[in-house]
Amino acid sequence: MPFALTRKWCVGMVAFQKKLVAEAIGTFCLVFAGTTAIIVDRSGAVSPVGVSLTFGLVVFAMIAAVGSVSGAHINPAVTIGFYCAKRFSGRLVVPYILSQCCGAILASVVVHLLFPTDTSLGATVPSGSAVQSWMLEMLLTAMLMFVILGVSTGSREQGGTAGLAIGAVVALEALIGGPISGASMNPARSLAPAIVSLDLDFVWIYLTAPFVGAVLGVFVFRCVHSRGSDELQGAT
Repeated sequence: MPFALTRKWCVGMVAFQKKLVAEAIGTFCLVFAGTTAIIVDRSGAVSPVGVSLTFGLVVFAMIAAVGSVSGAHINPAVTIGFYCAKRFSGRLVVPYILSQCCGAILASVVVHLLFPTDTSLGATVPSGSAVQSWMLEMLLTAMLMFVILGVSTGSREQGGTAGLAIGAVVALEALIGGPISGASMNPARSLAPAIVSLDLDFVWIYLTAPFVGAVLGVFVFRCVHSRGSDELQGAT
């Protein structure tokens, strides 16, 4: 009996570690592809539409690649949103967020090595007032979370329908909010280039607004859908 319990524990730990690695890899790919597109766009090789499509396509690809393993949150605000919707175990929240941030920071380090002369590394900064960008980031994240809850299964973003819907929303919101706030909707995506470039002036916007927006998105989703669909599923 002790051997069976030990074996079960080991299997559970391996599965847990795979989830964290998947989140780190997924967030790495998101930040690397997106911020590289922003840097390359400064030379005119990629248009703003191209940058938006890059973010949408990489999200779609990561949902297809790691959605069956970790749920492909690749965004701390999404993880918090799933937790608030009672679809995700509280004991996984901090490990998921730490993995996402580690993957994002590693991506920004690699981008810095590839483009050492770039000072911003694709960081998100407001083009107008901080309040305007904060409100926009909050609303964009609320819309994103609303869609995610509608197309995901439990706490898992997986399958062609979910990937297409979520990727499309990310691309659309990047088109709308990119010129104003950078359309981050993802604290890890904004924190990483800010840390590596040592430019933390506006990072508070992107560390607060997406979390508030995710919670708002959960609230709006509950107003539209029955409470029964929000029970904890797929949290382990």
